[in-house]
Amino acid sequence: MRKVLIGAVAASALLLAGVAQADADLAKNSGCLNCHNVDTKLVGPSLKDIAAKYADQADASAYLADKIVKGSNGVWGPIPMPPNAAVSADNAKVLADFILTLK
Repeated sequence: MRKVLIGAVAASALLLAGVAQADADLAKNSGCLNCHNVDTKLVGPSLKDIAAKYADQADASAYLADKIVKGSNGVWGPIPMPPNAAVSADNAKVLADFILTLK
């Protein structure tokens, strides 16, 4: 029984790591990493800084998904974030959820 439990925990960890990698790939393929880096500011704030700013906001995922699709201006400084019309609402939600997991 113990071996089964350990195996299930290990399989779950691998599955979660695969999902996180898939979300990182989505961020790259969606163009997010052209202006954002995970750890450091590029043109826009780091993804970790975004996660920290909205960590305690109840509607953070929906708010960020909306900003991903529609763009933003003045939240992080004078450089606007252009709209990402090519990113679907579903993918924007996945990206927002991914960003909020970063610490």
